[in-house]
Amino acid sequence: MNIPSNLKYSNDHEWVSVEDNVAVVGITDFAQSQLGDIVFVDIQTEGETLSAGEAFGAIEAVKTVSDALMPVSGTIIEVNAALESTPESVNKDPYGDGWMIKIEISNPEELDSLLSAEQYQAIAQ
Repeated sequence: MNIPSNLKYSNDHEWVSVEDNVAVVGITDFAQSQLGDIVFVDIQTEGETLSAGEAFGAIEAVKTVSDALMPVSGTIIEVNAALESTPESVNKDPYGDGWMIKIEISNPEELDSLLSAEQYQAIAQ
């Protein structure tokens, strides 16, 4: 299982990469492997301001549909439009081409409550 050490993680299996006040968010390698083959990513929240823990979209796999949750509060400033035509990118490259949203962070202190790679590894079993 791939858990890059340069990222932060939520208990809900989202990863976060932060540069300045913008966070790139996707689901972890563990999450995509648990979901199975992803066939559709539905994100209709661009431009909305959501709180940590709120659903920003849905991920549809062959066997299930799962909510994608905000790891931190903020405004969704970009959605990965490529996922409309290639949702399988989330399976193939969850930390690269499979990213889902970019957030302008509204409460940077919330980043402190996210998990390190080592802490996430302990729950992703």
